[in-house]
Amino acid sequence: MVSITVPPKYHNKKMDRFLLDHFEKLPRSAVFKALRNKDIRVNGKKVSENISVQTGDVLDVYIKDDVLYGIDRGTVLLSACRQKNRPPVYEDHNLLLVNKNPGIPVHNTSDTNEASLIDMVTLYLQEKGEYIPGKADGFAPTLCHRLDRNTGGIVIIAKTQQALDIMLDKIKNHEVKKFYQCIVAGCPQPLQAELRHYLFKDSRKSQVYISETRKPGYVEIVTRYRVLEAGEEMSRLEVELVTGRTHQIRAHLAYIDHPIVGDGKYGVNKLNRKVKVNHQALWAYKLVFDFTDGGVLDYLKGKVFEIKNIDFKILF
Repeated sequence: MVSITVPPKYHNKKMDRFLLDHFEKLPRSAVFKALRNKDIRVNGKKVSENISVQTGDVLDVYIKDDVLYGIDRGTVLLSACRQKNRPPVYEDHNLLLVNKNPGIPVHNTSDTNEASLIDMVTLYLQEKGEYIPGKADGFAPTLCHRLDRNTGGIVIIAKTQQALDIMLDKIKNHEVKKFYQCIVAGCPQPLQAELRHYLFKDSRKSQVYISETRKPGYVEIVTRYRVLEAGEEMSRLEVELVTGRTHQIRAHLAYIDHPIVGDGKYGVNKLNRKVKVNHQALWAYKLVFDFTDGGVLDYLKGKVFEIKNIDFKILF
């Protein structure tokens, strides 16, 4: 996926003209195929017609990079990995903690040429000489958990099978505490609370639903929040993810009428358009390794890893 902002030069021009000028090797037929498949979004909304665009519109274009740029997947991935890699938050011989940007998928998908977080980490470790593809006793870097494509923040990646097994166990048993910061609509009351409700995941729609009471297929979720900065229209929160279910924070805060700003699925479109962000203002900013017995990772017991100075690019 590529996100591009419409400059004043193309104000009130047809979308195909803007895209064809921006991507010189993009066939016109590919633009109209993407429209038919609703693979182009304007300000977070899917479009199926060749509409006129306005200055400042944000277009998310879900067209394979080899079609957009006329180059092969390997070249695209190598270039993207080297451009987007950033210094690790933490690294040792067992683990790698990286700060993922919003818009980057954590794992590979078969229908796209875009670089995933695992692509970037794999290249990083290859260039360091720590990972050699195809080596009999080698271990490919592996995610210990996931973040949504449009959520930024810290992701843990294992370099060894032993580290992976331990981290999966610690995460399952809530011995890795996960904290997020987000910008929400309005200001929750009280200013600090623990939310307990029930969640149902509809995999077909890629959406979850919250209930006050337990129902068949629903599982309990627990989310804690406290207000860091309060405003009338928007507020900044710290959120602790106690249970880790799909879209839990996004859906849970929306359920109490304080959805995350920029969230196209559970948020308020009017506010999202006003602040002009194309992803949810949600960042996994802190991990606390609250281990009991960490085995070979016991040296990390009590460690806190935190991202400072989160820039949501939203003024309130």
